[in-house]
Amino acid sequence: MNRIILAFSTLFLVVGCTDDFSSVVDFTEVENPNLSEGSVIGQPNSSVIWLSGLERQLSLAINNTLVLAELGSDNYVNTQTFFSQFMDELDIRVTDPNIRNAAFTVQRLREMAVFGLTQVGPADPEYVATTEAEYHFFYGISLLYSAMYFSALPQEPVGIPISSAQNYRDAIAALDLAIGLNPLPEYHLAKARANYYLGNKADAVAAAQQALALDGSFDRFATFDQANGPTNTMEAALFARGTFDDLQPLPTLDFLDPKYSFLTAEEDPPVHYLKAEEAHLILAEANISDGNIAAAQDNLRNLLDVIATREVRNIDDSIEGRTENAPGSRPDNAGVAVNFRGLGLVLDRQAGNVDIPAVSGTSLTEFDVDMMVAGDNAVELLYRTRQEVFIAEGIRFVDMGIKLVIDENEILQNDNISMGDPGTVPVIPPFIAAVVTDLDAITYDAAAGVATTVVDVTQILVGNKESDLVLPFH
Repeated sequence: MNRIILAFSTLFLVVGCTDDFSSVVDFTEVENPNLSEGSVIGQPNSSVIWLSGLERQLSLAINNTLVLAELGSDNYVNTQTFFSQFMDELDIRVTDPNIRNAAFTVQRLREMAVFGLTQVGPADPEYVATTEAEYHFFYGISLLYSAMYFSALPQEPVGIPISSAQNYRDAIAALDLAIGLNPLPEYHLAKARANYYLGNKADAVAAAQQALALDGSFDRFATFDQANGPTNTMEAALFARGTFDDLQPLPTLDFLDPKYSFLTAEEDPPVHYLKAEEAHLILAEANISDGNIAAAQDNLRNLLDVIATREVRNIDDSIEGRTENAPGSRPDNAGVAVNFRGLGLVLDRQAGNVDIPAVSGTSLTEFDVDMMVAGDNAVELLYRTRQEVFIAEGIRFVDMGIKLVIDENEILQNDNISMGDPGTVPVIPPFIAAVVTDLDAITYDAAAGVATTVVDVTQILVGNKESDLVLPFH
């Protein structure tokens, strides 16, 4: 209250000293010639420069959504409060600044894409169809992320909140425009993902097949700049902060961590956000849901072939003790068996360098595929593989059916939104809410070399496959 009184007192003092407040400072007359619209719009190749800005903004959006999504899933437990104080137990609040930043960066990506399509591109004499396609793609990605992580978000400043389902549908429309201009495989995959989460099986399968027909091993990734920013926030959480051990993976995922590790003083590791593996998994799940196990087995064999070609980094991760905060509390050597699945899921990081998949990895084997039979066990195998392939990519959170909220700033400034409206209340499936304190909890007997997750989220998801919130093909 004292600050409010002080602010008003200062305002009245300034106004009292002048007949016209604008004579004190006319903000409308302040212009940086290097930042004006004229320095961008109408300039040759300005559309390409703007496209670089969109790529950078996507990296920022990924930074702000990815850590929240990974913390909210069962993939990681957060041992510190550096990255988030709330998400690890799905304490989703409209006042959380991290959620605000996630929504802001996604919405800024949307507005930048719109500006490119309506202003920068048409005024550039060098504007080409491939650049226009990218603008439509980024607009579609902004809506796709809005739909994946939020139950509702506006599609324009202070606009009416649009439901997740409608954001998915509008993302598909934007991606179709991109495909019409330049049919890249990642455009088709983004469309497949939107249809997948909508439960449009036939359309998701068609788009996934089109993506793979164009390139059987494509990989679209966001880049990060270690020297000038933005840096890869997830890499900091998993690797760069060393002995702080911020994010600890489930023991079943230990062999895949850290997906992101130090590259060079100039370049941070990329995030692979649209890759061919997803198309194979969509096709496999569609075939499992149709009872066509033979076809699903072929899809998963193709998946394994692609994963075998992906980069595996040999890194020194010895600083990662897995026990910084509570010595002996987490499995940290290759002699530990997890969930009665035998050895190999936990690595011994003190015995030398370790090999970590940098794009995709999995515990799935040819034998697992050969032994797959119809029923819930096949679905569990599929979703366990999805979890592994997409670790540290923000997908598991979406697969769990969880949605973030519209942030308090948007609620207060937007007359179309009130507390309690759709989008302002978190979406957490009841079967996830029932085990929220155990999502990433484990028991560990170091002497016996046995670790067990308290709950198996994959089993829970499959056991509730009839819910509209998860497993869209079932």
